Amino acid sequence: MIFFRTIRYLKYLLLSRHRVGHGIHSPFVFDLVSRVFRNKVDPVILFTVRQVRKRMISDKRKILVMDLGAGSESLKTNLRRISDIARYSVAEKYGKLLSNLAIEFADPAIIELGTSLGISTLYMAASCTDTKIYTIEGCPSIAGIAGQNFTVAGLKNIEIMEGSFDEVLPGFADAGIKPGLVFIDGNHRKDPVIKYFNLITKLSDSKTVVVIDDINYSKEMAEAWKEIKLHRKVSVSIDIFRMGILFFREGINHADYIIRY
Repeated sequence: MIFFRTIRYLKYLLLSRHRVGHGIHSPFVFDLVSRVFRNKVDPVILFTVRQVRKRMISDKRKILVMDLGAGSESLKTNLRRISDIARYSVAEKYGKLLSNLAIEFADPAIIELGTSLGISTLYMAASCTDTKIYTIEGCPSIAGIAGQNFTVAGLKNIEIMEGSFDEVLPGFADAGIKPGLVFIDGNHRKDPVIKYFNLITKLSDSKTVVVIDDINYSKEMAEAWKEIKLHRKVSVSIDIFRMGILFFREGINHADYIIRY
């Protein structure tokens, strides 16, 4: 898998362009790259998340992890140190992007598939405190720690929903919740990711933005991304190597972009 990701990354470096938006003909994508991608994040938000991350990396307790997805390539046992889980949380570079996307697109709600310790959740929730974020986590022990992190951070706009994505997602349709932003970061296998994306499209409207993490994590994930970006509702796809970003905007001709981030 490491060899696969290396080849994918070299291909990404070769094909990616437009670090600051130059040469992008779509006004919508140019604005997104030049303004949203490059926007600075509130230092208070960064400090809050850094403090939580630092505490988690220092936490040597072991917990029993119940993996409902593909599991961890690096962490082979279900009995894992919290510090080890924290080291594989979303990096600050991508947390900043999630923060900026939340500011721009979160309204009226955010749905996150895969809470883990809540690092990515904090970036989004702290950036739009008036917007509700629903985050789904299948492992009760991890969900409990994430809940503690949200309390320590003083955030009141997060609702943790324990259970599998298959169990929880249908409830959003019943409740009439249409997300502005969706972050899919769990179950890194082709068929489940495509299934969850299709479920999300049924909840979404033309303003919804979907971010999929680890699109180059494996051959399966790369295949899932290739299929998903061809979905009839997708008008624009953006590949930044680790993440894929999808827009359902109406009145925009379909286009795929690979952008250096």
